[in-house]
Amino acid sequence: MANRIIVNEQSYHGAGARYEIANVVKARGYKKAFICSDKATFDVGVTGKVLSVLDGEKLDYVLYTDIVPNPTIENVLSGVDAFKKSGADYIIAVGGGSSIDTAKAIGIIIANPEFEDVRKLEGVAPTKNPCVPTIAVPTTAGTAAEVTINYVITDKEKMRKFVCVDPHDIPSVAIVDSEMMETMPKGLTASTGMDALTHAIEGYITKGAWEMTDMFHLKAIEIISRSLRGAVQNTKEGREGMALGQYVAGMGFSNVGLGIVHSMAHALGAVYNTPHGVANAILLPTVMEYNADATGEKYREIARAMGVKGVDDMTQDEYRKAAVDAVKKLSIDVGIPQDLKAIVKEEDIDFLAQSAMDDACRPGNPKDPTKADIINLYKNLL
Repeated sequence: MANRIIVNEQSYHGAGARYEIANVVKARGYKKAFICSDKATFDVGVTGKVLSVLDGEKLDYVLYTDIVPNPTIENVLSGVDAFKKSGADYIIAVGGGSSIDTAKAIGIIIANPEFEDVRKLEGVAPTKNPCVPTIAVPTTAGTAAEVTINYVITDKEKMRKFVCVDPHDIPSVAIVDSEMMETMPKGLTASTGMDALTHAIEGYITKGAWEMTDMFHLKAIEIISRSLRGAVQNTKEGREGMALGQYVAGMGFSNVGLGIVHSMAHALGAVYNTPHGVANAILLPTVMEYNADATGEKYREIARAMGVKGVDDMTQDEYRKAAVDAVKKLSIDVGIPQDLKAIVKEEDIDFLAQSAMDDACRPGNPKDPTKADIINLYKNLL
């Protein structure tokens, strides 16, 4: 079987990378941008950093900010309608995963109108055309939505999130500028950073992992582990490290999938609107313990990448515990809650577990869980 790798056509990295947007737009002959950015990102002035680049070069655009965290079907349809009325020929997505995921869905539907029923995009949809040309500018260091072929939409009616996997949705260009992330508050920096670590660890141990994606994931674990504490303190080095580390993780997991940390987190987001990074961070150590006996020697390399000393002298049980403990320590250091007591109602656990079992990420888990396993994992965190 052939292994496939898909990444952006172009990506620009480093402080000030946003200034390349004007050059990209001119080189590609784009005429008018549909700026897809959530209102919070706009209100704090971060979106304005991109708008100032466009204004400085007299490049035309229209602004769309009707986006909420955990974007919904209604968000997407509103955006499709706004795009049709805008006269735009390309999208600039500015924000975290919510803005970029919304932009992906809009771009796919505009190019493939037969999928205007958003639910038809769940899983691997047989779209025929690439999405509207998109430049993605992340403002959080976590989701790596700017380099992945995935996006997640919330179905409020059915109280579930669904994952869409489509090579046609990947942004043409990624602009990964750490200066776009400087205004992130500590809590958001911590949770999105732990989301990125979850991507790297789940991608490394997923059933589809292979040598090239292992390279991305191990490097991402190393960069994130040394950078996240600094990013939470808003150091330049920490911000730049996280901007790069989360993107490198995205290059990997986008191509091989994830596991049940994400399946369980998607359920929490759909039912309780739990921030995705917080859900992942709380779940990750417990699910790592569950998965340990199906990971061979990989936890040794996770521990090594996280800076644990002496792993080559440890037994398998010792280095597996060391990897989990290193994740727990990082999570505690950046202020992540350590249980689900404030989030989950016990009477909802059966529904949550079934949602996780039905989630598109679940088959990639290194160990095949039963619904009872998922129920026990949720209960262990209460």
